[in-house]
Amino acid sequence: MAKRDYYEVLGVSKNATDDEIKKAYRTLAKKYHPDVCKEPDAEEKFKEVQEAYDVLSDPQKREQYNQFGHDGPNMNGGFGGFDFGGGFGGFDDILSSIFGGGRSRGASQQNQRGRSLKTSITLTFEEAAFGVDKEISVTKYDTCKDCSGTGAMSSKDIEVCPRCHGTGRVVVEQNSIFGRVCAENVCPDCNGRGKRIKNKCTTCKGEGRVRNLSKINIRIPSGIEDGQTLTVAGKGEAGLNGGLAGDLYVEVHVKPHEIFERDGLNLFMEMPITFSQAALGDNVEVPTLDGKCILKVPAGTQTGTKFKFSGKGISSSRTGSTGNLYVIVNVVTPTKLSLEQKELFEKLSKTNEKSESFFDKIKKFFKK
Repeated sequence: MAKRDYYEVLGVSKNATDDEIKKAYRTLAKKYHPDVCKEPDAEEKFKEVQEAYDVLSDPQKREQYNQFGHDGPNMNGGFGGFDFGGGFGGFDDILSSIFGGGRSRGASQQNQRGRSLKTSITLTFEEAAFGVDKEISVTKYDTCKDCSGTGAMSSKDIEVCPRCHGTGRVVVEQNSIFGRVCAENVCPDCNGRGKRIKNKCTTCKGEGRVRNLSKINIRIPSGIEDGQTLTVAGKGEAGLNGGLAGDLYVEVHVKPHEIFERDGLNLFMEMPITFSQAALGDNVEVPTLDGKCILKVPAGTQTGTKFKFSGKGISSSRTGSTGNLYVIVNVVTPTKLSLEQKELFEKLSKTNEKSESFFDKIKKFFKK
């Protein structure tokens, strides 16, 4: 069976405003809701109304529908509909959207998970590279140690709520535009806990938690980078009435190093060498994160030459990989020379090179 035009379903024009579409939807939703309308095809009509509203109330879907109709992008399948098998199944949400009320769900305090928290920590370059155990302090709600989270002075002070019989919910009748309907609400006697406390714990005042400055030990894995966030499960705030604790998110900040720069697991550093070391070659001590290495500088090394030390970078405990250390040599030009050094450089400048120098190439270029 072909679908009816959505505008026809809601009884509005194609130029209808959002308010006109919403008003038409509310009127028809009240009329055809299966829990109210006794017509045999009420459920199908209600689904049709809901599907039309789902499309026309969304600016993007409406534009696509206006251009392509039911076969346009994202139109296939339409609205998923409601399950009405349980009498009031789906009735809560539709009544809430139309009337701002309906069957009140309330805010039950039964088994509520604790709030997750976020903090930060600053590490040295070496701590981030090798990993470290750290203790951090966080102000949060923890389970009350005096009552173990029960909120009562003793186990004898806890009783099942006689009004809701431990469910935390009560069913009441109330008037609505549909007449007398049953509504399930949070039990007002126990506030949804399902139990009552005769004598509350004097430390937590019956809440089962207290706000403390908590010290938490965390393990920083090796290879962690600046800006990464660690998740410490169960170290957030304590839950209510036996609910799970939240998580703690720790944002990591890493101080820069005075020698090394980091790119992923690789390390980079500049190594100054003298003219004589660059020209004649030399063995130079190079610092690493775990000691020293010898860099063999070959004769004739130029500024900017990069040397690689495999496996001398950072190791990641997460991936099991290890980076490299790259040493970039920088030939340092002396700024102050002794008389003897000046004489040596003057002699060197007068020496005829066997191979054509870079400067000779420049002279030839300008003579062209």
